[in-house]
Amino acid sequence: MHHISQVEAIQRVQDYIETHWKEEMTLHQLARISKYSPSHTERLFKELTQVNLFTYIRQIRLTEAAKEMRFQETKKTILDYSLDYLFDSHEGFTRAFSKAFGVSPKRYQTNPIPIPYFRTFGVKGYYDFMHRTKEKRMNTKTVFVQVMERPIRKAIIKRGIQAKEYFAYCEEVGCDVWGILESIPEALFEPAGFWLPKHLILPHTSEYVQGVEVPIDFVGIVPEGFDLITLDQGLYMVFQGEPYPDESFMDAIGEVWQHIASFDPKLYGYEWDLSHPRFQLEPRGYRGYIESRGVKKLS
Repeated sequence: MHHISQVEAIQRVQDYIETHWKEEMTLHQLARISKYSPSHTERLFKELTQVNLFTYIRQIRLTEAAKEMRFQETKKTILDYSLDYLFDSHEGFTRAFSKAFGVSPKRYQTNPIPIPYFRTFGVKGYYDFMHRTKEKRMNTKTVFVQVMERPIRKAIIKRGIQAKEYFAYCEEVGCDVWGILESIPEALFEPAGFWLPKHLILPHTSEYVQGVEVPIDFVGIVPEGFDLITLDQGLYMVFQGEPYPDESFMDAIGEVWQHIASFDPKLYGYEWDLSHPRFQLEPRGYRGYIESRGVKKLS
């Protein structure tokens, strides 16, 4: 069991890496940020994130390079990427990229395919979630509500086994699904967590899945182990909480859920429509937690 001071130390290191990954970093430099010895910093980082410290930094750089390759119209050379993302050589960058993503950077640059983008997760937020108490009370905050219409479209999803929420889902299928979804070139929007309606749940699979919406005429690559499903046209009521500190994401989600639980859509001329998935976007403090649920107009 790690003490909160250790968790906060590694969170400081993560925060520093997040804003300085374009710069050279040394273990002694990161140890000064953690306020532990270099060896203790390295050990704590691996224990709390499950990734070696400099592998973590390298994976961030490789993912950012892949994103630039995917979206940049004027192609740079592989040597340019090697230097821009702080690799010693063209060969070193190519080896690392190929090992991380299963495709060479040259091939990916020519034909972007779904690959497992590396995703970071703050250790402080996870620690707070695991140690939250029932006695903790939520503060009443504003939740913004709007109704939006979505056309018929498809979605690429990864099913779990029994999961009904994010953490159980990660236990069942791993936490790298989101990174693959982020890399799908044809995506209409950012990835989301879906609670599927009953008619879209296959036997012995989970209600909660992760996925990304794509056009109805999608003919691209569906990653191995993923399913392609059709989502009907429909109305969604979107709930958005206030901005919050990133480490308080579970409280922010709880506040929106509390609001939804007491919300009566009939007051606005709608009723819940359980034939559509319920969506949650990735919790990001700067925009507040966002979740949507299907509705239909009252006749």
